[in-house]
Amino acid sequence: MISAQSHSPFDVIREELRVLWPELARFRSLRDLHAAPLWQRVGSKVDHVLNSVRVSEAALRYDAKTSYRIVAWNLERGKELDGQIEMLREHSYLREADVLLLTELDIGMARSGNRDVPAELAEALGMHSAFAPCYMSLVKGSGVERESAGENELGLHGNAILSRYPLRNVRSVALTNGIDKMASNEKRLGRQMAVLADIDFPQGAVPFASVHLDANSTQAHRAAQMRTVLDALPDGPTIIGGDWNTTTFNSSTAFHAICGFWLRVFMGPNRVITNHYLHPYRWFERELFDSLIEQGFEYDRSNVNGEYTIYYDVEDLRTFKGLAEWVPLWCFPFIRWSLRDHNGRCPLKIDWFATRGVGVAKPMVIHEVRERARPLSDHDAIGIDLRLG
Repeated sequence: MISAQSHSPFDVIREELRVLWPELARFRSLRDLHAAPLWQRVGSKVDHVLNSVRVSEAALRYDAKTSYRIVAWNLERGKELDGQIEMLREHSYLREADVLLLTELDIGMARSGNRDVPAELAEALGMHSAFAPCYMSLVKGSGVERESAGENELGLHGNAILSRYPLRNVRSVALTNGIDKMASNEKRLGRQMAVLADIDFPQGAVPFASVHLDANSTQAHRAAQMRTVLDALPDGPTIIGGDWNTTTFNSSTAFHAICGFWLRVFMGPNRVITNHYLHPYRWFERELFDSLIEQGFEYDRSNVNGEYTIYYDVEDLRTFKGLAEWVPLWCFPFIRWSLRDHNGRCPLKIDWFATRGVGVAKPMVIHEVRERARPLSDHDAIGIDLRLG
C-alpha cells in the first residue's frame, strides 16, 4: 500500500525522465528493461513518480443530506474533457453527484490535448480530489491515439476520486499486471492502481475505492486483482466502483481471446449476449463476484441488472484499430457475422458498484454520455444513491 505524497512528480518527468522515453521504449519486455544498466539509473525515479498520489482540497463546504449520489465513470482518457465537464455540471442526474469514482484520466498526454484532466475536473466542479498515476506512457497510446498531434508532455494515466466532502486517509493499491506492458505496441511503465480514500460525510467517514481492473488479463487474474483491493479495505461500510473489465474473456493473448470467441459462437452469440455478457457473474467471471460476496459485499441492488454499460461496434474506427493491433484481420468478418442480429454491436456490462453495510437506491446507467453525435466516452456512467445512518 502506497501513501499519498505531498509533492508533484512532474518535475522529475520533465527534467530527468522524458528525454529517456525513446531509449526506454526500445526494450521489448520488462525483464529486459529491468536487467539493463539504464533501469538501474532511473528505476527508482520511475517508481517515485508512479507511487505518488496527488491530493487537492476544495474551498467549498457542503451540508449533510439524507442521501448522497455516487457516480462511477470511465472517462476514456478525458479526450472529451470540455464536454464531460459540461455534462457533469448540467445533466439532471450527474450534476447531483457528491462522489465521482473515475477511471482512465490523463495528465500530459497528446491524445487528450496534454491537459491535466483530474485537476481541471476538480477545479471546474469545486470538488476535493485524489489522483493516482497507473502508467507513464512511452508512446502516444494505442490505435488511432498514435495519430494525435504533438507529443506527450508528462505521459501519465491513472484513476481518481472526486468528492464534495473531504478526503481522508488517501492511498493507492498496486494491482499486478495481466500482461507485460512493454511487450505490446502501447509501451507503458507501471500497473493499475486502485485509489482508496475515506470520505468524511457529516454522518461519518465511509471508505471508497475507485477500481480499474486489467483489460488484457484472464478472468482469474481480474478476480485476484479485486481480492488485492478487498484485502486493503477496512471492515465495515464500504463502496467500490469503477471499470472492472468483466468482458467474460481471457484477453491475456490474442490466441486465448480468439479461442474464447469461437467458444461463444458455438454457445450461440445471442444466448451469450443475453445470459453472459450482460450477466458475467453467472459463469465466466463468477470467481470475481464470489470474492465480493465472501467479503460481505453485494452488487445486485447497486447495479441495474442486465443493462449494458459499453458496447463494441465493429464498424467503429477506434474499435477496429484497437482490436487490429493484436487480433488478426481475418477474425473481423466472423465478428461481424456473429453480431449480425445486433447491428454489429456487442453490448457488455463491465462497469460496476459493490457496496457493504450501507443503504443504496436507484441504480442508474446514464447512456446519454455516449449515445450522442459526439460520444463523451466509450463507457456509460453509472450511479447509485447512498443512504447513511
